Amino acid sequence: ARRLGVSLASLCHLAWAQVVARSSGREQVVFGTVLFGRMHGGTGADRAMGLFMNTLPVRLDVDGSGVEESVRRTHARLAELLTHEHAPLALAQRCSGVAAPAPLFSALLNYRHNPLAALQGAVGDDVPDGIEWLGAQERTNYPLSLSVEDSGQALGLTAEAVEPVSAERICGYMQCALEHLADLLERSPHTPVRKLEILPAAERRYLLEELNRTEVAYPSERCIHELFEAQVRRAP
Repeated sequence: ARRLGVSLASLCHLAWAQVVARSSGREQVVFGTVLFGRMHGGTGADRAMGLFMNTLPVRLDVDGSGVEESVRRTHARLAELLTHEHAPLALAQRCSGVAAPAPLFSALLNYRHNPLAALQGAVGDDVPDGIEWLGAQERTNYPLSLSVEDSGQALGLTAEAVEPVSAERICGYMQCALEHLADLLERSPHTPVRKLEILPAAERRYLLEELNRTEVAYPSERCIHELFEAQVRRAP
């Protein structure tokens, strides 16, 4: 990301686009992205309390374009989206031509900066006296969501999915897509982005080998007509 002059979030958005594309069988995908909301908050926004966050749709094409070109294009799309970070999602719905109540998207990506202590579940020493930390639990209205936790030193993945989709499998797909994307950017940046791999080795082996393991023990020393005759005697 540093070499290409793009944000790490751009790489994550492109990897997530491939996960959504492979899962849905489409090359043009739309998913929601969570915006910080304070980049164009106006004068005094840095002193205003409360959440400025917003969720807007982003469309990416996972096609024959090279991975490096796709990364740059993704970065440009996200930069353009920032100029609309305060636009209501309802306005985006009206402008889209997608008739309500059909949603604009059903998958969500939330790229957020969290210190390492927060990722490890620590509360820290700055909790005011008399307050006890009991815990927290996040929920979303979207059937599929992925949070990328950027601690500044590492990335963490947290997924929420409606059954029977496995959140663990979704995280595995995203990790595989990110690793393959980084590898292609270093070794073969002109490889079509649609070739980004999302299947971890264990799941690929299960799909190609375990499910196709159709060998059956049978009396191979006998001819086929003898086996046929034996079957006729058993079930005439």
